[in-house]
Amino acid sequence: MKKVLVISASPRKGGNSDLLCDEFVRGATEAGHEVEKIRLAEKNVGFCKGCYACQKLKKCFQNDDANELVEKMLSADVIVLATPVYFYSMDAQLKALIDRSVSRWDDFGRFKGTEFWLVITAADESHEMMSATLEGLRGFMRDCMEGSIERGVIYGTGAYEKGAIRSLPVFKEAYDAGKSC
Repeated sequence: MKKVLVISASPRKGGNSDLLCDEFVRGATEAGHEVEKIRLAEKNVGFCKGCYACQKLKKCFQNDDANELVEKMLSADVIVLATPVYFYSMDAQLKALIDRSVSRWDDFGRFKGTEFWLVITAADESHEMMSATLEGLRGFMRDCMEGSIERGVIYGTGAYEKGAIRSLPVFKEAYDAGKSC
């Protein structure tokens, strides 16, 4: 049994990337894993102030939900990072959490062996327009979390209207990915 943390950065509950997260959760739960899904829109995560007080405190001085979320990331075996693509990049909610993880930079060695799934959605049909988002997420994993493992990318392309993802083959793909983790 693995500890699976699904981080949905969709600002819309029931939005396309959020629905793919739900399917991943369903698959991972059916496979017998311990699964927790977090909707960043329901959390209070401020932006990094760049003060580096965290380097002395070993946590961010800001009194919001980021410290708890980073701790959950550090203790997970599998992490799903899900975001809609806005103007060729991940959304602000996910970027804020990634930036705030700097508070535990010294502990990033704990991510060795942590498996990552990336879920990215967009109205556009092309994977190419998602390349900047994918590179940002991969850079975070590859350069910051040395030894982490990218298990897969789930591309939710061609989904603009809320819920449109349900009718696309990627909906089942998200379930199957969760089942395989």
